[in-house]
Amino acid sequence: MNVIKRSGEEVTFDAAKIENAVRKANAATEPAKRTDEDEITRITNSVVDKCMALGRAVSVEEIQDMVENELMAAQIFQVAHNYITYRYERALVRKANTTDKQILTLIGRTNEEAKQENSNKNPTVNSTQRDYMAGEVSKDITKRFLLPQDIWEAHTKGIIHFHDSDYFAQPRYNCCLTNLEDTLQNGTVISETAIEKPHSFATACNIATQIIAQVASNQYGGQTVSLTHLAPFVEVSRQKHRKAVAEELAAAGIDVDNDKINIIAEKRVRKEISTGVQTIQYQIITLMTTNGQAPFVTVFMYLDEAEEGQTRDDLALIIEEMLRQRMLGVKNEKGVYITPAFPKLIYVLDEDNIHEDSKYWYLTKLAAECTAKRMVPDYISAKLMKEYKGDVYGCMGCRSFLTPDRFTDTGKFGNPEHAGNYDPSKHKYYGRFNQGVVTINLVDIACSSGKDMKKFWEIFDERLDLCYRALMIRHNRLKGTPSDVAPILWQNGAIARLQKGEVIDPLLYNGYSTISLGYGGLSECVKYMTGLSHTTPEGEKFGLEVMQHMNDACAKWKADTNIDFSVYGTPMESTTYKFAKCLQERFGIIEGVTDKNYITNSYHIHVTEEINAFDKLTKEARFQKLSPGGAISYVEVPNMQNNIQAVLALMKHIYKTIMYAELNTKSDYCQVCGYDGEIQIKEDEHHKLIWTCPNCGNTDQNKMNVARRTCGYIGTQYWNQGRTQEIKERVLHL
Repeated sequence: MNVIKRSGEEVTFDAAKIENAVRKANAATEPAKRTDEDEITRITNSVVDKCMALGRAVSVEEIQDMVENELMAAQIFQVAHNYITYRYERALVRKANTTDKQILTLIGRTNEEAKQENSNKNPTVNSTQRDYMAGEVSKDITKRFLLPQDIWEAHTKGIIHFHDSDYFAQPRYNCCLTNLEDTLQNGTVISETAIEKPHSFATACNIATQIIAQVASNQYGGQTVSLTHLAPFVEVSRQKHRKAVAEELAAAGIDVDNDKINIIAEKRVRKEISTGVQTIQYQIITLMTTNGQAPFVTVFMYLDEAEEGQTRDDLALIIEEMLRQRMLGVKNEKGVYITPAFPKLIYVLDEDNIHEDSKYWYLTKLAAECTAKRMVPDYISAKLMKEYKGDVYGCMGCRSFLTPDRFTDTGKFGNPEHAGNYDPSKHKYYGRFNQGVVTINLVDIACSSGKDMKKFWEIFDERLDLCYRALMIRHNRLKGTPSDVAPILWQNGAIARLQKGEVIDPLLYNGYSTISLGYGGLSECVKYMTGLSHTTPEGEKFGLEVMQHMNDACAKWKADTNIDFSVYGTPMESTTYKFAKCLQERFGIIEGVTDKNYITNSYHIHVTEEINAFDKLTKEARFQKLSPGGAISYVEVPNMQNNIQAVLALMKHIYKTIMYAELNTKSDYCQVCGYDGEIQIKEDEHHKLIWTCPNCGNTDQNKMNVARRTCGYIGTQYWNQGRTQEIKERVLHL
């Protein structure tokens, strides 16, 4: 068993340190009130047993809390007082400088928390370390100056989670739908260099990747771009190729008709589309943004977003090429094709591609094959999204959805962002963004209530008020931000075209941007309060009441502030482990509730619950509808490459049943022995979960490629212990 020090470094558990600390507190106590050596040994052994029972690495703070509890339970009050006093004095010393040790462990590559904080960031490389070091300073400033004490304490205790405090010192928003159409059609500026409208599809793809990288470097969450915004440039290239072919043939003295010219030109168009898509795929994967990772970008593929006719057919060509190249994968350092994490792909299911006799059914079949091999694309049902939101548009990154546009309908807000592509006859989504997230721990509310329903709702309201105040702090942090802080966003079209010195405040109200009340652990919350899964009628009823209560709170806050608050199913990549540890510390081990090193994401059915894929999607759809600010459901499936018909059946079920869903498969490779099956998760002698090749026993994560769906997007092997346990315990739904 290991211990996580305050610096984040993970070291071997040493019971002698516990015993010595108690002995020192005992020695500092007047003789008449001291305890004996046997009691010190008993207390030490009891703490050791409790640590071992957790089945994971424990933090220094957890151990110290256990020691305090044991001393108090033994009624050795003076010894306990001395132990607590010493601990408090040491805490004051540490507060004098809260970042040095953290930063030194980052540089020394010994910080286990950093290694497992983000599944797509390698903390051993300089660029990532630089981002993490800056993050430590930002967290320290946030803790000591920017947040009220009660909110920071609630965050520390896992009652709520104030997301991305490592970026909060700067006025940055979370995620967005990048207005690629405006930046491409009307030009932009990158690094003080004017970029004009591209004159070919290939150039448009190249410029698009530069814009994506610039946007990623000026926000901390994900972004989504639409292939529809690239489609018009296919026709630009087509006309250029037709002209070039005609001139070349004429120069060679070859007399041919327009049909033959068009055939040759079309071949060149197809080749250019292939090159352009390859540029997008490879540049996104290989570009490194200022936060030390490839841009977190989602590519949105919705046929009906393009005008019917040639433009839509050209969009279909781009989508086809995107799917084919993604299905192929990218080569790792061994030259073997593997599954990349980004870009994430979303394919919209609609009437023109969901039926066998639909015009674009061939694309849907190709999407199914790609999903079976590479876990993407994910699927949005246009049918359900139109019903829920009135429009069809992509999420911002992996799952965060804007509220439906209310600018155009009212007619009074107009074009506050001064976008070059503003059209008052169309609803607006591209160029809008999310201000940030604060997540409420539903499991903690339940456990704090002691199963008293009246108390549960009272505590729930108290915690919601805490979240509201924290969210308003996020909002107020953005107020007054001048456009100069991120020209690509605020001045050059990716979000807006404001003047230099102009503040972004108008974009924070009237529904232009959103702000998110996140939540996690609905499954465990329902289990604790009712003793049932939320897949049962009674459990579902209570779970839906919990969801509605959050929606009601957001509606009230929106009415009070004119800010679009929205309920958001938090991805909780690392927070799932943090919340689980805090729950165990506060409430002990409760079977089916706190006995895992993770809590379940958002409204999801527990990963260990046996249920078939179709029923899972149907049941979760009722909860997804009440998570309008962000949600995605998944089903865990085996290798489906030889069963594409089953994938298509699931896709049709998604279209009819749920707005947004994905299929999880496995896609691994061992660089030591060449094994390309499923890399397994096993427990080492310290009870730590490690990835192990079943063929050669390789446990070096630097010598394997593992791709798993983490929480809406694909991660590539830097998971914490809680998330790793969750992945290990997932059951198949098909």
